[in-house]
Amino acid sequence: MHDRPPLFPPARRHYARRATAAAAALCAALLTAGCGSSQDTTEDAKATAASSTGFPVTVDNCGVKTTYDKPPSRVVTIHQHPAELMLALGLGDHMVGTAFPDSAVLPELKKDYEEIPELAEKEPSFETVLDAEPDLVYGGYGSAFAENEGRSRKAFADAGIDTHLNREYCGKKRVTMKDTYDEIRTIGRIFGVPDRADKLVADLTGRVGKAAAKVEGEPAVPVFVYDSGDKSAFTAGGKSLGTELIRLAGGKNVFADLDDVFGDVSWEQVVERKPEVIAIYDYAGAGSVAQKKKFLLSQPALEDVPAIRNKRFVVLPLTATLVGIRSAYAVEDLARGIHPESFA
Repeated sequence: MHDRPPLFPPARRHYARRATAAAAALCAALLTAGCGSSQDTTEDAKATAASSTGFPVTVDNCGVKTTYDKPPSRVVTIHQHPAELMLALGLGDHMVGTAFPDSAVLPELKKDYEEIPELAEKEPSFETVLDAEPDLVYGGYGSAFAENEGRSRKAFADAGIDTHLNREYCGKKRVTMKDTYDEIRTIGRIFGVPDRADKLVADLTGRVGKAAAKVEGEPAVPVFVYDSGDKSAFTAGGKSLGTELIRLAGGKNVFADLDDVFGDVSWEQVVERKPEVIAIYDYAGAGSVAQKKKFLLSQPALEDVPAIRNKRFVVLPLTATLVGIRSAYAVEDLARGIHPESFA
């Protein structure tokens, strides 16, 4: 893993990759899907017990085949998007630890999230995870199971603990919204709540469709994703979910031809591709949004880039660009920034 450019500290480069109305709508959707487990624990427990008749469930996850004879009851999530996905499915009562939040938790999940012990600000040690006595560890980025830090999936298996890795890190293929929906349904199967998963997927697909319909027929606006960097730009490539989110929102990632999830490009390349909008990824440890905007606007070499000249920025939490429940909402945020006239 090579270092983040010096302007911003190295924080998850290769592991990386809303708004009041959206939050209210999401809350309603999550309640439908089973959110609010603190009040519905009895009902959830009955539903889970009843659904146990559908077990055993076998899942092939990133080449690791696991058979679940019953829903896991003590889960540690490493990284924020797996935790939010589980909470959105009303599975908070199955969680005994979280770790490594990327950004502020969704308001409608905040109360349930805060009731779960935070094991570490970053990835917890193997021993710390073991102390929580989990029967499943659910990782968001590949670093959740870093072998060089003693947290390999084999190490957990040897300790009698199952593991699941977000499918975004299962291979080198291009990540799409289908991966998000498949991830939700897989977690629904593992925990015996497939109906909740189907309801949540239906809500998210509906939201994506509604936002995409707003910009249908509009010209694709060139968009540059700025994650970080000063000597060069660290950006989202063609295999990233961000590229699909931009497409659905009526834009085109100017570095869609970069054959990776993320990668470095030169500022000369950014200038040549003339982006009209810059999507800034926001997450802890990579400099604030204000710092990033100030840096971009202060570079003489970028002054003729249309997005810089017109100060057209869209800010997305990093968690909104990953395989998780927030990606569907990112489509509307992007669409509003790319085609504001379609939402007037």
